[in-house]
Amino acid sequence: MSDEFGQEQAIRKLGPGRLVIASHNPGKVREIGELLAPYGIETVSAAALDLPEPDETGTTFIANAELKAMQAADLSGLPALADDSGLCVEALNGDPGIFSARWAGPSKDFGLAMQLVWDNIAAKGPDAGHDAHFVCALALAWPDGHVEVFEGRVDGTITWPPRGDKGFGYDPIFQPHGHAISFGEMEPEKKHGMSHRADAFRQLVAAVF
Repeated sequence: MSDEFGQEQAIRKLGPGRLVIASHNPGKVREIGELLAPYGIETVSAAALDLPEPDETGTTFIANAELKAMQAADLSGLPALADDSGLCVEALNGDPGIFSARWAGPSKDFGLAMQLVWDNIAAKGPDAGHDAHFVCALALAWPDGHVEVFEGRVDGTITWPPRGDKGFGYDPIFQPHGHAISFGEMEPEKKHGMSHRADAFRQLVAAVF
């Protein structure tokens, strides 16, 4: 990262101890915990600490990840890691994008969200493409306000109807390039090796451990 004068600063390392996962999404907390497990980090979720969910007012994945991580670190007094991720469909001009969770409504009904994605693609007509990608922004924040950010991506296509009951969110309708199955059909170990979140985590691990 750069300081206010545009000079590069050394990336801060993450030492042993507890780390808050700044999310109330059980699937996301589980997946992040599995990715961190090999590094001996003790994780605790924001929900377990009864931390509030901030309003995601950022206009990018990175901005939203930063505000979630910084709030959790400030309130808990511990380093905090936040993920902001979403599905971007080219035919829908990048939607649902940063609003991916909101498309699921207040009840977090991703069956509804997946149907909305498909209905919106269908409304574009038979020539609408199905290209899509997942983006994951990770922000690692410390209680003193320092933050490091990383962003990963995986490309694929939208498939219908939804397939598989693994993963979470939009996974059942996303088929990554080079594979014949959806993320919803993919074993966690395989997904962890190639997903947008795995891409961002590889960058984080190389930088802070």
